[in-house]
Amino acid sequence: MTFHRLNAWVRLHHKRLEFVGVFMRIGSFGAVSWMGNQSPFFAIWAINTLDAMILSWCSIVRRDSAYILLNVFWIFVGIVGVLRAGGWL
Repeated sequence: MTFHRLNAWVRLHHKRLEFVGVFMRIGSFGAVSWMGNQSPFFAIWAINTLDAMILSWCSIVRRDSAYILLNVFWIFVGIVGVLRAGGWL
């Protein structure tokens, strides 16, 4: 699948993709809230970073500047979280 076709697919399905991304974020932060220190932080940050990438792509395809900034920021926060949870930082 070419990049153009993939963008067209994202544009066509962006509402569903955004719901998946939002539910992933709710689930990851919900797990931290419920489990506290017992939560699997590496998995939480990996999911958080993945949902930020999904939501960023949807925002970029829709050209929504505010959400592009917000979700690209969360990608960087997620990368730092993954590195810290993995013991690399």
